Amino acid sequence: MTGTPAPAAVVVRPQDLPVFCPNPRMPLWSSHPRVFLDLDSGGEARCPYCGTRYRVEGGPLPGGQH
Repeated sequence: MTGTPAPAAVVVRPQDLPVFCPNPRMPLWSSHPRVFLDLDSGGEARCPYCGTRYRVEGGPLPGGQH
């Protein structure tokens, strides 16, 4: 049984932090309240409203910086 593949994560550069959703590239019609995301120790976060995944380019930042 095959499912629908998970959408690719939005990759952000460390200099783009802090990360928020909806991001500037999302169309206005799909907007929800802006929420800032705390990238976990794995360098990823998921928006609680729309489920969009965000990932830091190059993986987690040294020292757990978000």
